[in-house]
Amino acid sequence: MNGGHCRVSGARSPVLASCSLQKMCSWMLSCCLALQHLAVQASLLCIFHLLLLPTLPEEPPHSQATSELLARSLFACGISTVLQTTLGSRLPLVHIPSFEYLVPAMVLSSHLSLGASIERNGTAVASACRAPHCTVAGSWAAPLQEVSGAVLVSGLVQLALGVSGVCGWAAQHCGPMVLAPSLSIIGLSAYKEAAFFCSTNWVIAVLLMLLTVTFSQHLGSCRLPFCAWPQAWRGSMEPSVPTLRTFSVLLPFAGVCILCAVLSHLHIPWESLDLAMAQLSWANTTFHAPWVRIPYTGEWGWPLLTPRALAVGIAMAIGCSMNSVGCYVLCGRLLRAPWLPPDTCNRGLCTEGLGSLLAGLLGAPGGTAASIANACAAGLTQTGSRLSVQASALACVVLGMSPRLVGLLTRIPLAVHGGVLCITYAVAVGTGISYFQYADIDSGRNIFIVGFAMFMALLVPRWFGSALAHLATGWVPLDLLFLSLLMAPVVLTGSLSFLLENTVSGTLEERGLLFELGPWRAGVGDCHAHGERGKARQAYGLPPGMSKLLPSSCKAFPCCFLCPRSEEEEEKEDEEEGSRATEEGTTAPEEETHLLPRTGSGEPQPPRRTSETVMAAWTPWPDSAECGCLMVDQHCAPKTACEPLCS
Repeated sequence: MNGGHCRVSGARSPVLASCSLQKMCSWMLSCCLALQHLAVQASLLCIFHLLLLPTLPEEPPHSQATSELLARSLFACGISTVLQTTLGSRLPLVHIPSFEYLVPAMVLSSHLSLGASIERNGTAVASACRAPHCTVAGSWAAPLQEVSGAVLVSGLVQLALGVSGVCGWAAQHCGPMVLAPSLSIIGLSAYKEAAFFCSTNWVIAVLLMLLTVTFSQHLGSCRLPFCAWPQAWRGSMEPSVPTLRTFSVLLPFAGVCILCAVLSHLHIPWESLDLAMAQLSWANTTFHAPWVRIPYTGEWGWPLLTPRALAVGIAMAIGCSMNSVGCYVLCGRLLRAPWLPPDTCNRGLCTEGLGSLLAGLLGAPGGTAASIANACAAGLTQTGSRLSVQASALACVVLGMSPRLVGLLTRIPLAVHGGVLCITYAVAVGTGISYFQYADIDSGRNIFIVGFAMFMALLVPRWFGSALAHLATGWVPLDLLFLSLLMAPVVLTGSLSFLLENTVSGTLEERGLLFELGPWRAGVGDCHAHGERGKARQAYGLPPGMSKLLPSSCKAFPCCFLCPRSEEEEEKEDEEEGSRATEEGTTAPEEETHLLPRTGSGEPQPPRRTSETVMAAWTPWPDSAECGCLMVDQHCAPKTACEPLCS
């Protein structure tokens, strides 16, 4: 399945214009691209903490504690990114605390705030924090430890999902009708946060978006002659790269930040902050954070593993796992990478689980997950360099050991955060919509699945967010679990579309699976199939040194779900998939669930795509020697001589 990464023979090779997964960029170019990844990552990291910290029961932490929280999160994200690009999915993905961590964390902190207010109105409550840092950080540290406990639980659950192979199995059953609404909702789910931050100054936000669109779209083909980069692996000079498109995120980001700094230095008011925004803004504060402080576990107290943290951690793991699978598919789609094997998804989720474990032990309020924004930025700039992502991860680790330097990230204007969200998450929406081309969008079955899943994903969180009475089952941890899941749009869309897609009857043509099964699952183009497998091994395969250690232990659990399969196993599975596809391709007329007029009903129909008629295996029609025609999936070829046989 894998969302249509497979292509017919002769299609465009998955090579990018400037950098690719298989090509080592020059160090100079990689450092510039790493700075671009770091800018987007820093923006998303600040957004996460800006939205979460004000919801804590007590007063928000002061600037020194805030910079140390940012440093710990950045340190954990850097290590997790290194694991992802070397041992995980091997995709050029940056890790951040995603919105799927934010929603359950805010649900838990809101519950803690409600309990604290009830206790405060009754009797005096002593501080539950006994660690030495409580005198510096304040009483907000105790609820923060419970949030860190939930992050720790989410890491354990993600590890279990990856090791057991559940993630790879689910990804293999996600066709276009699951990926299209899921990716679209992942992008649309950030519109509230984007509008919230853009409202501080719409001129700054619009300027950032205008420059990014101009550089990436209108001036994307412009090549500056003085930008010729030396190739580190050949020692020669490669042609000038499309500089404006390659840095279409970094240049506007840096330019707008410099403009805001100049306006602030000249004491020109440019940012309008209401009361809510004033509580979020930390740009005008002064602090004395240390230059160097290496984070270690237990410094801020150990995570609290309560039943509430356990429930919220499970919800975090489920939401982040769905988001990560979508991010893997999204990144591969934008960078034209080969199809995504199941073991790649399993390894990627395991590395995210390890990163979340580290973040929870360090006391960070959020775990590590694949960044949708960075994947969209890589697709927008067409720069899929693994080396640049690893360089940005190294920079994250270094910055994570200097709270004073991380404090500079708090100087980024809030409107810039909103502009980054608008640009990057818009790409996710468009990528999700592009998957509709593989399915029969005129089918009533598909219309209902997409409409119902997306509508409920937007309705249910709004419903619970504005409900006067909270969800009450009689047990608080269960209430928090259900509320955290029902408030996450990606969980609702992914669950509903996956359930309906795999339970409602429909032909392979309706579901958009002929395009994926055609080139190599149904027996057509065997050479092309081996070529795709070779590209997949090159893009997602483990490092050579690691691969030599695997053959003796790959058959045993749990390595069987994490190691790449051998060529013999893949060929055997291809034969089984081909025979199964031939059987599933024949569907009785009464099983079709079209609600719209079809061919022959008098209504004009769109022309059939080549992928719907040519991609599957052609075999001789039985008992038709006088015609000698061909058939596909038990249907006649579009030839006049076959019409009597098909009637």
